Amino acid sequence: MKKIWALCLLAVLCQGVYAGAAAKGKKKMENTAKTETATLAGGCFWGMQEILRALPGVVKTTVGYTGGKTENPKYEAVKTGATGHAETIEIKFDPAKLSYGAILDMFFKMHDPTTPNRQGNDTGSQYRSAIFYYGEAQKEEAEAAVKRAQDSGRWKRPITTEIVPAVKFWPAEDYHQDYLKKHPGGYTCHFVRN
Repeated sequence: MKKIWALCLLAVLCQGVYAGAAAKGKKKMENTAKTETATLAGGCFWGMQEILRALPGVVKTTVGYTGGKTENPKYEAVKTGATGHAETIEIKFDPAKLSYGAILDMFFKMHDPTTPNRQGNDTGSQYRSAIFYYGEAQKEEAEAAVKRAQDSGRWKRPITTEIVPAVKFWPAEDYHQDYLKKHPGGYTCHFVRN
């Protein structure tokens, strides 16, 4: 009987060690997977996050603020337009599954890039359309995406999207993260246009 208990205990311990090693291996794989970052502003960040997180190849999305002059901005200040920040989404993506250009093409389908400092009912510089690029390759792809969007005929007015170097990104408060997942049917002015 003691041998059976000893074998059972050994089996349980081995299973725990194996499960722990497997979990560590999976975490290591996740941490070593090559990802890139895209940072975009196009109106209220809730609706942008809801659409972009669904793209195959998107690993993580975070809503926040960038492009302004205030350190560690908070929503109450950003919403006044006084900080210079835009409501922004930071997208971590796997370039083997999703290209930067494809993200930008979706960006130009889900918001109106022809209305300076405005998306739907939201007005102010915090709702501007902007691409914050990381490096020359992203800058060139952003310029090409603007041209594709303008040439598509989808927009009758000129595109006013800013293409500017990425600066410090400040994550928004927790209650803004995954807002439409937490509050289905909540406010958004974003939808995908053909």
